[in-house]
Amino acid sequence: MIYTASSTIHGTGVFAKKTIDEGDYIGTYHGPVVKRNGTYVLWVFESDDEESAVGRSGRNLLRFLNHSSSGNAEFDGFDLYAKRSIGIGDEITFDYQSDE
Repeated sequence: MIYTASSTIHGTGVFAKKTIDEGDYIGTYHGPVVKRNGTYVLWVFESDDEESAVGRSGRNLLRFLNHSSSGNAEFDGFDLYAKRSIGIGDEITFDYQSDE
């Protein structure tokens, strides 16, 4: 469903191999749990409780997701879903600062 390639946003990005419809599951951010921030670390926590934060150091293709304030995908925990339809060859992005 996804692949990596050179990105016009930054370095390497994640792109759609096929059309992804709004609400479709794209993948899960896999990797070991970490306690410190670093490259490819995704933090998940309740918006009102940063003390509950859990970080994973990405080990799959999703570690190459780039930022866009109007991203076309969003995480629910460590699972990534399309916020809107994503066309073949479109870069998949999410808002790093999103608190939705």
